[in-house]
Amino acid sequence: MAESKPDRATQILHFLLQKGKGSIDEMVRAVQSSPASVRRDLIKLEERGLINRTLGGAEIAGKMTHEPPRFDAAFPLREGRFAEEKRKIALAAAEMVADGETIALSPGTTTTQIARCLRHREGIHIVTSAVNIGIELSSAPNMRVTLTGGAIRSPGSFSMVGATAFDGLQRLFFDKLFLGACGIHPQHGLTVNESDESLILSEMVRRTKQVIAVADASKIGMTSSMQVCGWEKIHTILTNDNADSEVIEAFIRQGVKVVMV
Repeated sequence: MAESKPDRATQILHFLLQKGKGSIDEMVRAVQSSPASVRRDLIKLEERGLINRTLGGAEIAGKMTHEPPRFDAAFPLREGRFAEEKRKIALAAAEMVADGETIALSPGTTTTQIARCLRHREGIHIVTSAVNIGIELSSAPNMRVTLTGGAIRSPGSFSMVGATAFDGLQRLFFDKLFLGACGIHPQHGLTVNESDESLILSEMVRRTKQVIAVADASKIGMTSSMQVCGWEKIHTILTNDNADSEVIEAFIRQGVKVVMV
């Protein structure tokens, strides 16, 4: 049985997820419809909190409802690095999520992009230790969101850590964990900078069926100070198509699936 074609509003949403933003003319060409019809769909999508209309077009709703500089002045800077690469990774990650699954998202700029790519989905349960991801998904009407709880790691972080965060994970199990990293190395596995955060992420790894490491090419082959998990725990690495080929080949030889976008 052939799959039905997505409705026009869904096509427009997918276009904006891929591009980040676009003009009315671009969307008209993309969905082969009239400007008036596209504008009507944009109004509906904006009412659902999925996009923001702009002068002559629209952009995906990705701006935080809070003010990151007040809490994490570095976050917007980190978010801007390799922004297009992270968007491609996030789109590919969202395609891996099936309806009805329980998904864990670690803190980070790439996982924040994944959350934004899932906001329009229904029937998904997302668990995260990132305050900003919880806030961004709080307006998604058909999605269940659980925050681990815990203490904010530091004044410059959205990550929740500590005994409360650890205890909050004890009754939870995940179908997939999308795990950001400071480094992914074929010998040293997946690493981050902070010891308290590595403990929470390691517990997430222990409670998931699949670990999907998401990292732009600059993280591939790198090692930071604290290990989250060894390479043997990683099911899939999702990265960019310009990642170090020798490192990628090493992972493939070890049986790790690598998806490059």
